[in-house]
Amino acid sequence: MKPKIILAAMILSGSTQLWAAPAPVSEAASSQSSIEKRLVALENMMKSRNLLQAELQQQLNILQDEVSQVRGITEEQSYKLEKVLQRQRELYQEIENRVSQAYSQPAATQTQPTNTYTDVGASQAISSDLSENEAYERAVALIMKDKRYEQAIPEFQAFLTTYPNSVYASNAHYWLGQLLTIQNDQAGATEHFKVVVNEYPNSNKRPDAMLKLGNLLADQGLGEQALKTFNDLINQYPSTTAAKLATERMSQM
Repeated sequence: MKPKIILAAMILSGSTQLWAAPAPVSEAASSQSSIEKRLVALENMMKSRNLLQAELQQQLNILQDEVSQVRGITEEQSYKLEKVLQRQRELYQEIENRVSQAYSQPAATQTQPTNTYTDVGASQAISSDLSENEAYERAVALIMKDKRYEQAIPEFQAFLTTYPNSVYASNAHYWLGQLLTIQNDQAGATEHFKVVVNEYPNSNKRPDAMLKLGNLLADQGLGEQALKTFNDLINQYPSTTAAKLATERMSQM
């Protein structure tokens, strides 16, 4: 009986092995399915990444365009500012030359003071659509481009009326002092230079205004006031050309 039992056991054992043989095929299928899922997940991740990169690139392009626009506006404003500064420098030199010529003329041949300019556009208001810079440049243009010195006087006066608190107010008073000096209106020129000296302590025109004021006071026979103005100039702005010229003028008084 035992051999039969052993044989039966062997047969059963062999059949068990035969039944277990298909297991590797099932595991391979499961592994393949897992790989496919992972590939699908990777593909989805790549698509999301590509979409995100495209969106970021689009935002970057928009930012670059905005930066370019801001840079263009900044460059344009810098160019306009430089043009304004250049015109101011040219205006300064032009009027300095004119005043020097006026001072160098013999007293008998100097033009007598007139008030004709007070009737030329004195009551004409600056258009409300002109900006502060444009209004100032308009007055400057009468000198630099048109050489219309008399007409520039009421234009600067109108500018000060319309923009009394302008950043160019001290400049406008200074140029009025220069223009009125050319017109031989010493009293009017003196008042405008006094405004620069007394009301605009931080103006870059103040040293020159003090020099012009001292010269005018001396020419009007007000020697004591002239000396005080010159001394104030020398003490407050000792290293300036204006102080040097004031020292020379004092030595001649």
